[in-house]
Amino acid sequence: MDMGGGLIAQTIQLALAPVFVLVAIGNILNILSNRLGRVVDRSRVLQARHAETQGAEHDAIVREIRTVDIRIKLIGRAILLLVISGLAIGLTVVLLFLQEFADFSLQPVAAAVFIAAIALLMSALWLFLRETREGTAALRIPRSYLELDRKL
Repeated sequence: MDMGGGLIAQTIQLALAPVFVLVAIGNILNILSNRLGRVVDRSRVLQARHAETQGAEHDAIVREIRTVDIRIKLIGRAILLLVISGLAIGLTVVLLFLQEFADFSLQPVAAAVFIAAIALLMSALWLFLRETREGTAALRIPRSYLELDRKL
């Protein structure tokens, strides 16, 4: 009986690393959800102004709507990848525990699932980086407002 308890304790220790990754994924999901909410709010404002504008102002609105659309897609894809990554992390933990009760090794499967989860996480972070770059580019202050010809 002692041996089984020791194996379970070992398995819990082994499962801690994936659980920490799961916590990180949750935090990133929270950040992305907040960003998505702000971008969606901005899209609603722009859509309301779309019908009310003409000429150069209308063109500026359309350009910003296009940027917002790209950002929404990037955030949505990143959230999808993070959720799948989180599910894979959970599956990794389940596989580690199942291995303790099975007559065969699940370590290669658990390792493959964990590697896939990390790859999904990295892909989601890449999309997050792209989204932040889109947002930053859209928020650049026009040079005319900077009045760089003046010494201040």
